[in-house]
Amino acid sequence: MEKTGLFDLTGKVALITGAGGLLGPKHAEALIEYGATVILTDYHSDRIVEKSKQLNDKYGAGRAIPRWVDVTNKTSIINVVNDFDKIDILINNAAKDPKVKKGDEGLTPDSRFETMTEEYWKKGIDAAMNGTFLCSQVVGNKMLEQGKGVILNISSDLGVIAPDQRLYLKDGVDDDKQNVKPITYSAAKWAIIGMTKYLSVYFAKKGIRVNSLSPTGVFNNHPEDFVKKLSNIIPMGRMAHIDEYKGAVVFACSDASSYMTGENIVIDGGKTVI
Repeated sequence: MEKTGLFDLTGKVALITGAGGLLGPKHAEALIEYGATVILTDYHSDRIVEKSKQLNDKYGAGRAIPRWVDVTNKTSIINVVNDFDKIDILINNAAKDPKVKKGDEGLTPDSRFETMTEEYWKKGIDAAMNGTFLCSQVVGNKMLEQGKGVILNISSDLGVIAPDQRLYLKDGVDDDKQNVKPITYSAAKWAIIGMTKYLSVYFAKKGIRVNSLSPTGVFNNHPEDFVKKLSNIIPMGRMAHIDEYKGAVVFACSDASSYMTGENIVIDGGKTVI
């Protein structure tokens, strides 16, 4: 893809957390296509090693660099950040998100508010909420030394509205045994938008822009009945395709959005409009 003007990221170094998941590699791909070098970080080393190899095979050696990190451990983050002379872009993408899957369900009745354990709560918010705080602090300090930088936090449409629990209902299952989208996910994603707004003002005169992106459900081999129910509450009538957030990521991380800070970009097929 030809790199031009405002969207050109040539020479930029980006760090992405949770880069071994579904959208993390796509965020990396988007930035690489416009010239950036991307550090893929994740708690699961095997995932980022594989994703980095795929990206380097496609775009050229050294464009993707895998690094293990625990975003809930400040020392772990510092060790990675100190390996690089500069970091121009941070994408806080790491989160714990129980998903609807075929066969092996990611969601379980353990996610119900009435019986949720403290351990479930803490694990649910740790990576997204605490990880966003710690990574923003460590990388933000490096950006302050550089005099500029961009932070993009990945929230969700469920950081703007509540989950519609009817999407997860199963026929013939007692109410107290039904799967639900957990409060941990909403709490963390709402908090990320709050942190985005706070940091955008805090860093406004220091050359660091902070925005967030809120996607809706991305199709990933979901059960047919779930896809149908979710598509019915989205005005465009379908879930997002996996590539449909790349443009927004490049926009938010490049000079094309040079006067934008503190904004939450919602891309959801119109789901939160009605």
